[in-house]
Amino acid sequence: MRRPARTTHGRGHSWTHCRGGGALSGPETFLDADGTQIGEIPAGLLDPDDLVETYRALVLARRFDLQAGVLARQGRLVVYPSALGQEACQVGAVLALEPDDWFFPTYRDSMAMVVRGIDPVEVLTPQRGDRHCGYDPYEHRTAPPCTPLATQLPHAVGLAMAARSRGDGLAVLAFCGDGASSEGDFHEALNFAAVFQAPVVFLVQNNQYAISVPFREQTRAASLAAKAEGYGMPGRRIDGNDVLMVRHAVGEALAAARAGAGPALIEAVTYRMGPHTTADDPSRYRDPEEEQLWAARDPLARFAAFLRERGTLTEIVAKAATADAEALADDLRARLEQEPVFDPDELFDHVYAEPTQRLRAQAAYVRAQLAAELDAAELDAAEGARR
Repeated sequence: MRRPARTTHGRGHSWTHCRGGGALSGPETFLDADGTQIGEIPAGLLDPDDLVETYRALVLARRFDLQAGVLARQGRLVVYPSALGQEACQVGAVLALEPDDWFFPTYRDSMAMVVRGIDPVEVLTPQRGDRHCGYDPYEHRTAPPCTPLATQLPHAVGLAMAARSRGDGLAVLAFCGDGASSEGDFHEALNFAAVFQAPVVFLVQNNQYAISVPFREQTRAASLAAKAEGYGMPGRRIDGNDVLMVRHAVGEALAAARAGAGPALIEAVTYRMGPHTTADDPSRYRDPEEEQLWAARDPLARFAAFLRERGTLTEIVAKAATADAEALADDLRARLEQEPVFDPDELFDHVYAEPTQRLRAQAAYVRAQLAAELDAAELDAAEGARR
């Protein structure tokens, strides 16, 4: 995917909404809910080829996400945490990275990893039970995705501090969600980053829910971006469903970090349109009216409307993007069918340099259980054949 051009400073407008888990008014945006331009967009963001590439990335990301959800429901993945509705956050932010920058994702950022250039099969390998990350973090300058909330943030700060000490001239982008902002690691990471002026940008994808807890019940702060002041770093609150605003704001923060200005906190206001994971039922805690309100701000539909108004999104471009996305989904299905079954015994490898007595006992127990299940299956098969 071709790298978008660097951007220059621009000024966006804010929009207001009254629902969505208690989110407040005022995020910076370039586009209205229907995709109409309402803010001054920097010229560097409006290159026609870059706009088409961004659209293709959004379409590809969504198709990947939907396909992964289907694979999980079919039992070919153990579970999948969808990011449906958060495409603008993930695509816009990743497209703002330079090749030497580092990216620290969470368990919900598979779309971002695919746009970063990681093989989709490698991205999903951990969801199939592999103990490995699935890809080489050094090759893609992308850390392994973390499931425990906020644990990747101190790691990101540490790498940024090391890069600053060496004079590498790179920046680090660390993702987290609104729920992670309640974790101790979040506080420690932001405090260390500010004290040591680490070149790291924290992007909080405020998707309005920490599993089932709405944002209004997570904090008494005016916004998550407002918390930046307490750490002595700049904070910014943006429309996370406007891919151009995300790319612009993250790009500015990363450029400042590379130049030695230190860390920044960006709150991207968005919405998790799907369940927390494929094991979740959001209808138990979400209002259908709220879901409809946010569906009207679908990031892909908004950007497509903006491009059509400019004459950039033609039928040929749209069909080509859809065809590429379908080809990715087809390839993903076929290759995941070919992946080998992982040996459960490998779960106990490399836990310690030397296995402990307890670990050996656990491994023996698992082997015995698997052997018993295999014997039972063979017995059932034999009895079925005799009938």
